[in-house]
Amino acid sequence: MMWDEKIEAMPLEELKKLQLRRLKKVIKFVYERNEIYHRKFDEHGIKPSDIKSLEDLSKIPFLTKDEMRNYYPFGLLCVQLDDCIEVHASSGTTGKPVVDVYTKKDIEIWADVMARSLWANGMRRNDIMQNSYGYGLFTGAHGFERGAQRIGALVIPVSSGNTKRQINIMKDFGVTCIACTPSYALYMAEVAEEMGLCSDDFKLRLGFFGAEAWSDEMRRKIEEKWNIGACEHYGLTEIIGPGVVSECEEKRLHINADHFLPELIDPKTGERIEEGEGELVFTTLTKEAFPAIRFRTRDIASYSEEACECGRTLPIQSRIKGRSDDMMKVKGVIVFPSQIEEAIIRAGGSENYQIVKKKEKEMTTLIVRVEAEDEGIAKRIEDEIYTMLNLHIPVEIVKPFSLPRSEGKAKRIVEE
Repeated sequence: MMWDEKIEAMPLEELKKLQLRRLKKVIKFVYERNEIYHRKFDEHGIKPSDIKSLEDLSKIPFLTKDEMRNYYPFGLLCVQLDDCIEVHASSGTTGKPVVDVYTKKDIEIWADVMARSLWANGMRRNDIMQNSYGYGLFTGAHGFERGAQRIGALVIPVSSGNTKRQINIMKDFGVTCIACTPSYALYMAEVAEEMGLCSDDFKLRLGFFGAEAWSDEMRRKIEEKWNIGACEHYGLTEIIGPGVVSECEEKRLHINADHFLPELIDPKTGERIEEGEGELVFTTLTKEAFPAIRFRTRDIASYSEEACECGRTLPIQSRIKGRSDDMMKVKGVIVFPSQIEEAIIRAGGSENYQIVKKKEKEMTTLIVRVEAEDEGIAKRIEDEIYTMLNLHIPVEIVKPFSLPRSEGKAKRIVEE
């Protein structure tokens, strides 16, 4: 059962015709409405009339996060500010925040794609969702709230933090769905155990997790700890927030490609890749206030247009392997934090770990710190890492609860 079967099961050729109509419209719209886009297109000798096929999108230059910071706060606005009703932004920890502004129509689209995603996960009107993403300028909490309310579910807007209170609310209110970062879900399980509680004391059945990369091993651990189905969510502030994909019952991530046109590129050359693994690039097809044209996500994933057993025909992206920003080259081998995490958990290690990155002259070296009581597990983790990556990376065992916990995005990499 689909939220919008007409779109979600639309034949691929029909979807591509819809995408092209919307692409032509949005390119014309940004060219006429925004001075920065107009100048950018002119500098590259591009007119809206040059976009005659989906392939012609590659003629347009990329949009990067640094550019968006340069246009802070409203440089890419394509409507009057009076026509906007909401604003969100990234944390800005590495510079000026990236701002996204929404018209009423943008908010309606956001609510609908989030409802589509949550419905695909199994949420229904009789569910009670505890929203433990942080409220504020961050998009996450607001997207989940809107999608759940569009379905008709009851939302508890508890936000992040005060973990013992979170556990009590989850138990007392009969919560059936939890929305938070995956690392926080495991931390809450840890606190619940300290409080003498187990999964049988709760009515939880679904978890909606995103905002950070997490391995298949961590997914299995969350499902085991809470006895729930753990569902992947993916989105970006620059595009809309969460709601870019819908994970179906086959655990495949269907891109909501009627609104977000995907491309896959080589992260080094910027050349387009038809299928396989590369960096995801998105163009928003229906946003009014802040359309993003060819935004480079820096997220590494694979892309496929193959048929899915669930009946959806929307294209499929893999779970995020890592960010090209987080990609580390160690002794000539490309390493992502999610691969280290998978090896740790496969070896029976704790999900509480840190990757210590050191630069020695031109050489990058890594040390992995993992919480454990049994120091003998270090060798098992080292062996698992070697099996996966063909690299010898030393593992240090530290005392349980000695590494910092996160109520939002976990910080896995530290530099020393």
